[in-house]
Amino acid sequence: MKSARLVVLITIILVAAAARVIPHPPNFTPIAAMALFGGAYAPTIWQAVLVPVGAMVVSDLIIGWHPLAPVIYLSFVLIVGIGCWLRTRKSLATLVAAVGASSVSFFLVTNFAVWASGAMYPKTGAGLLAAYVAGLPFLRNTVLGDLFYSAVLFGSFAAVERYVASVREAPRAVGSLSRP
Repeated sequence: MKSARLVVLITIILVAAAARVIPHPPNFTPIAAMALFGGAYAPTIWQAVLVPVGAMVVSDLIIGWHPLAPVIYLSFVLIVGIGCWLRTRKSLATLVAAVGASSVSFFLVTNFAVWASGAMYPKTGAGLLAAYVAGLPFLRNTVLGDLFYSAVLFGSFAAVERYVASVREAPRAVGSLSRP
């Protein structure tokens, strides 16, 4: 039972990872949704972190490395943490809130890194604000991509769980000390 569930989880994530290398609008990618989904469902936190970061490394080898990649990878580790919070709170409202928090955290972390690491903006409060304002056009696609891919990932898995008994998580005994 556990192996069927893991195979479905990995398959869904690998299909989403492949979407990063096909043509897409800027920032309309599945990586944040994968990090959120992994945090919510992967058996261990290390597996949840490894999948989106591994997908980023592999796809960056294909589409090209950039100097802020480590910061971007770190932002996805933060999103895995948001997914871990979601693990025991799965509902449509909490999923939408988690997607929003993921999109905003990615926006804040990466635009801060652009401001802090380059000469494009002065190292002042006004310069930081200018960096965030310049990033706003990308935020729309980030939010839309995160919503779309989260709906696909979480929705696909919910459908498979509903209709395939071997994929469902075994019910926990009352008073069980195991963690979700």
